[in-house]
Amino acid sequence: MTVRRALISVSDKTGLEAFGRFLADRGVEILSTGGTFAALRKAGIAVREVSEATGFPEIMDGRVKTLHPTVHGGILGRRDLPAHREAMETHAIAPIDLVVVNLYPFEATVARGADFAETIENIDIGGPAMIRSAAKNHADVAVVVDVEDYEPVMAAMTANDGAVPDTLRQALAAKAYARTAAYDAAISTWFAKVLEVPFPERMTLSGTRTEVLRYGENPHQEAAFYRTAEMRPGVASARQLQGKALSYNNLNDTDAAFELVAEFDSRPAIAIIKHANPCGVAQAESLSAAWDAALACDPVSAFGGIVALNRSLDAATAEKIATIFTEVIVAPDADAAAQEILARKKNLRLLLTGGMPDPLAPGLTWKALAGGFLVQSRDNGRIEAAGLQAVTKRAPTAAEIEDLLFAFRVAKHVKSNTIVYAKGGATVGIGAGQMSRVDAARIAQRKAADAAAAAGLAAPMTQGSVAASDAFFPFADGLEVVAEAGVTAVIQPGGSVRDQEVIDAADAAGIAMVFTGMRHFRH
Repeated sequence: MTVRRALISVSDKTGLEAFGRFLADRGVEILSTGGTFAALRKAGIAVREVSEATGFPEIMDGRVKTLHPTVHGGILGRRDLPAHREAMETHAIAPIDLVVVNLYPFEATVARGADFAETIENIDIGGPAMIRSAAKNHADVAVVVDVEDYEPVMAAMTANDGAVPDTLRQALAAKAYARTAAYDAAISTWFAKVLEVPFPERMTLSGTRTEVLRYGENPHQEAAFYRTAEMRPGVASARQLQGKALSYNNLNDTDAAFELVAEFDSRPAIAIIKHANPCGVAQAESLSAAWDAALACDPVSAFGGIVALNRSLDAATAEKIATIFTEVIVAPDADAAAQEILARKKNLRLLLTGGMPDPLAPGLTWKALAGGFLVQSRDNGRIEAAGLQAVTKRAPTAAEIEDLLFAFRVAKHVKSNTIVYAKGGATVGIGAGQMSRVDAARIAQRKAADAAAAAGLAAPMTQGSVAASDAFFPFADGLEVVAEAGVTAVIQPGGSVRDQEVIDAADAAGIAMVFTGMRHFRH
């Protein structure tokens, strides 16, 4: 299939002049519209307006310009069918061998917050129609929807005497349909948001592949990373300054760490994550102090973990983190001295996101099931001091309330069932992902005792701490375990039929307890 005639109509004009000149130098007749025509003409490239070829002018502010039989007949006509060739000859329709279209910037228009009318005008109609026509007839027509494909097409035409091989045309067609599908998905998603319909009857997920990963959770699984249109700082927006390529598990754990540390904005905070669960979280007056407190919670599990910071990484903190093996460090930024220190660790990945995600922002999350997927709103719930209900004889002190709120925010990011012990703005014991809440409390207690022994402390760090539970205590036994650990206050959602039994156990132990009325299951 030798390219003799091309139609070019692009919003993104990157590389347009070079590509247009290449085609013109090969004797390809170029048809074009609007701004693309003007840009090619200005560059001195021979180009013909589509309206001249169709004999019909652009009308309705450019809404109607390529929706014409001369255009679509030239694209859709099959060269191998005599009836098609006869129809083209009868109606003076010349074949179009190459269609180059990238669409109106709808996604970018939405992202910058344009009003309804402007957004509607950035819904492309003629572009998707031509793309779909060319992709359907890829046996005779090459379709290009991405400026990154100019080079492969030019190389193929150069190597094949002006022809685009079958395999490349098929690949370009597949990419074209993926692009129009993503475009329509973006439009339907925007409409659903405008109409305040969180779960429309049909929902399409769309993403752009940023990287094919070496493997998935395990070496026998294949994986890739896709970026969606959501403008949320994190692993998708991050710039990797150093280190080897990120794995599936690295990306998953880094996302978990960064979302957790974003919960804390009033003071510098650090979260250390291992297998998507925190093994230490702390906030302090400096990142360096926060690191010390977070690491003290579980220094054994921190080995080979992911470290997330809510402030720009400084040299003092970088020096401390560099003393243990760390897979990834993610932060909004890092100063030059910190970058220089970490550069010594060639395999350590340093990711700079340029900002922090808003933990209170709305959004959706997805989970795949066999034959479908679950969709829910992001867990952006947050409890403040005013929302606490004291249910025991003793109300918590101001210091206890501060730690209770801290512990409950951490518990929100730990796999259920979970118990989190905290003291002085730092976790001192975490029990994650247990089938029994009692076991979660015991594991957290035991890990705190192990950390205390390793640090040479006389007593477990849970003595004088507070405890947070992501869901209610179904029985008093869980409360009794945290009491044995030495806690002075407990925060939990409440709502069990045995709440009074649990409250009585707290009173018997002299523990203050508050209910939140909000659960934070995480599966």
